[in-house]
Amino acid sequence: MTLVSGWGRFPVVDSDVLRPRSFEAVGEAVVAGSVARGNGRAYGDAAIGAVRTIGMTGFDRVRSFDPATGRIRLEAGVLLADLIDTFGPRGFLPFVVPGTRFVSVGGAIAADVHGKNHHCEGGFGRHVESILLRTGQGDTIEISREQNSDAFFATVGGMGLTGVILEATMRLRPVETGWIRERVISASDLDAAMRALDVGDAATYSVAWIDCAARGQNLGRSLIYLGEHAGKGELAAGADAFPLGKKPGLSVPIDLPSMTLNRTSIRAFNELYYRMGARRAGTSHVVSLYPYFFPLDAIAAWNRIYGRRGFLQHQCVIPQDGARGVLGEILDRVARRGDASFLAVLKKLGQGDGILSFPLPGYTLALDFPVKGDILSFLDEIDRLVVAAGGRLYLAKDARQSRATFEAGYPALSRFNAIRKALDPDGVIRSKLSQRLFDEV
Repeated sequence: MTLVSGWGRFPVVDSDVLRPRSFEAVGEAVVAGSVARGNGRAYGDAAIGAVRTIGMTGFDRVRSFDPATGRIRLEAGVLLADLIDTFGPRGFLPFVVPGTRFVSVGGAIAADVHGKNHHCEGGFGRHVESILLRTGQGDTIEISREQNSDAFFATVGGMGLTGVILEATMRLRPVETGWIRERVISASDLDAAMRALDVGDAATYSVAWIDCAARGQNLGRSLIYLGEHAGKGELAAGADAFPLGKKPGLSVPIDLPSMTLNRTSIRAFNELYYRMGARRAGTSHVVSLYPYFFPLDAIAAWNRIYGRRGFLQHQCVIPQDGARGVLGEILDRVARRGDASFLAVLKKLGQGDGILSFPLPGYTLALDFPVKGDILSFLDEIDRLVVAAGGRLYLAKDARQSRATFEAGYPALSRFNAIRKALDPDGVIRSKLSQRLFDEV
C-alpha cells in the first residue's frame, strides 16, 4: 500500500497503486474498489481508489491528428502541457484549459474542467466527440453524444465513476499565436467586480482575482483580466509566434511553517498585488498564454506553501439571481476570519454539459484555506449559505463536503446513479470520494 493524496494533500490515505502499460493490463488492474488517476491534480480524494488506484499517465500517445479539422485522437494520460507544447507551434490549442496545464486528458474529461471561457464556450467535455471507456463490468465501449449517449454524459464530469477512460477524440482550436491580448480592469469592490464580469461576457476569456482580505467599503475589490487570442500582427517585432512552455523557475522545496500564511502576510501580499495590477488597468497588453492561463505553474510544488497538513480549496457556484448577497456574505466571513488564500478567483459560468458537471449559470468563487483549527466547521457554515442559494461545490476540488450538501447541489444524481449502475452493476469502480458521497452506506 502507498500513501496517496490529491493536490491539496488532504486527506492522505493508503491505496494500492498500479501503473499498467497496456489497455489489457488496465482491465486486469480493475478490481473491486478501483478508480483511475491521471496526474494527481484533483485537490481532494476523487482520484484515489477505495482499494486500488490505477495510474494512467503512462498512456500518453497521440493516435491521430487531422490538421484540416483540428480533430485529435489521443490516450487518456496525455497531459495538456504536452498537448500545448506539441500542437501549439502547429497552430492548435485546446478549447478549454483549467488553471494548470499539468492535468491529463482523462482527468479533464472526468472533472469536465472549466476555464476562463466557460461563459461562452463551455467546459472541456463540450469539445470531446467520443471516449473509449473500460467499464467496471469488463466491457470496452465507445461512447459519444450519438452512441451510448447516457454513458457519455455520465462520464463527462462523472469523476471517473463510470469506468476507466482509455482514449478520447476531441477538437482543438485553430490559433495564429500562443499569445493573449489581455486587458486589466480594476474594481474597487464586489459590485464593481461583478459589473465588470458581466461586461466581460463579450470577451472570450474573463476572470477576477479578489483581494479576500479587504473589508468594509473595499470588500471584494478585484482585478479583472479579459483576454482574446492575439494575431501575428499584434506581436512585437522578432517575437516567436508560439513561446515554449518553461519548466517552473521556482520551487517550494519544503513544507513551510503554518505561521507563514497569516493575517499580516496575506494582507500585505494582497495589497501589493492589487496596487501593481491597478497600475496596468485600462490598457491592453500581449502576454504569453502560460502566465495568463497558468500563473501558479511557474512555481513547482506550490502546494507546500500551506504546510505539511495541506490545504482545502472551497469552490462553489452560485446561481446568478441573488449571487451578490451570498458572495458578499462569504467574502465578509472570510475577511473577518483572516486566513484565506492569497489567490482567490471569481468567474462567470454557463450551463454544464455532463450530468454531474459542476457549472451552472452564475458565479463561481474559489478560495484556499490551510488545514488548521476550526476550518472544517467554518466551511460547513459556508456550505449552508451555498445550498440555501441553490448552489453547489466542485467535486474535483472537494475533500470534505457532507453527503447532504452534495445531494442538495446535484439534483440529477439519481439519473447518474442509474447509469453508473447499468455500466457497473457490481460497484467495482469506487473512489474515496464515492465512498464519502455516492456509495450506499
